[in-house]
Amino acid sequence: MKHPVIEVSDVYRYYGEVLAVDGVSFSVRRGETLGLIGHNGAGKSTLFKMMLGLIPVSAGEIRINGEPVRGSGFRELRRTIGYLPENVVFYDNLTGLETLQFFAALKNCDKRDCLAVLEKVGLSHAATRRVDGYSKGMRQRLGFAQALLGKPRLLFLDEPTSGLDPEGIREFYRILHELNADGVTVVITSHILSEIQERVERLAVIKSGKLQALGTVQELREAVDLPLAIHLILRETAEAVRTALQGVALVKLEIAGQNVVIECHRTDKMDVLRRLGMLAEVDDIVVREPTLEDVFLGYARES
Repeated sequence: MKHPVIEVSDVYRYYGEVLAVDGVSFSVRRGETLGLIGHNGAGKSTLFKMMLGLIPVSAGEIRINGEPVRGSGFRELRRTIGYLPENVVFYDNLTGLETLQFFAALKNCDKRDCLAVLEKVGLSHAATRRVDGYSKGMRQRLGFAQALLGKPRLLFLDEPTSGLDPEGIREFYRILHELNADGVTVVITSHILSEIQERVERLAVIKSGKLQALGTVQELREAVDLPLAIHLILRETAEAVRTALQGVALVKLEIAGQNVVIECHRTDKMDVLRRLGMLAEVDDIVVREPTLEDVFLGYARES
């Protein structure tokens, strides 16, 4: 079994008397994209900074490719890591290309790769324009470009799609998919939960510095036990629906003319669908699973 790329083991971080990260443990596999989600102040950015070695842990241990973040060998290892902070800041008097060349020098990367990276993120047309003329979305693309310098094997991306339009978001995740296929590991945070729910392998839910849940979207749905919704369109009367569902412990049954909304527990889903499938009055059935936002709010309400 391959060694995890990231191992976070019982990590704590105090700021004075404030406990920002409270005994968090998880690992990330090679080529995986892990999403970190949580309210503002939940501890996500602090975790990022500790995994990057920017701030020390108060207790516990973090290893990247088996190397302790606080170890002597991590400085060299950090060259294989790309990082996009939530609020990226550039020198406005430099062009996009000059900005990337500046970061390439800091990372000891080949400056000849800068144009290719700009093209990869869709900025080649603005390579010679000063950054003070860039839109927010263009600045975000430039930030992503600097994170990709040196062909990193591990990426930490904090709110990476902020300011991007829908086409830019889709292109961003296309690039991430290609990187994953090449074995690059990604840890990403986003407040736009609908955007990431189908684009990450697993999610870690952080609340008040603690790891509240870890798993795939479907695993989290099942663990939080939220009801799913079934929408029906009927040809005629809804009375047949009431009759068919007698004896099932529904969460909700709402009838408005020919439109019916049923909410039921996951364990009753197949029984409900079998009963509805026998009705000639049903024109259409749509099953709506709880969204990632529903799941997140479900965990957020837990004590």
